Amino acid sequence: MVVGLLSIEAYFPAAHSLKDKRRILRGVLERIRNRHNVSVAEVGNNDIWQRASIAVCMVSNDRSFVDSALSKILTEIENNLDGEIVDYTIDLQR
Repeated sequence: MVVGLLSIEAYFPAAHSLKDKRRILRGVLERIRNRHNVSVAEVGNNDIWQRASIAVCMVSNDRSFVDSALSKILTEIENNLDGEIVDYTIDLQR
């Protein structure tokens, strides 16, 4: 069994309130959850308007599949996020 974790730090220059940030995040997180059948949530910086910490988790029996899927999810988030990704990490645990 392989557990993959994609951690993302995002910046939203256009967000002027928590409502703006959550509106931006809600659409992207729902799309990722529905398309890829993964767990995804905002896990940090909850009270900061222009920053968010996002985590995506996936479990499988194939290490290369998890790595590939999390890389595709990262690309999809980059393309659909109304903001920019400041930092990310992909961790795979056996």
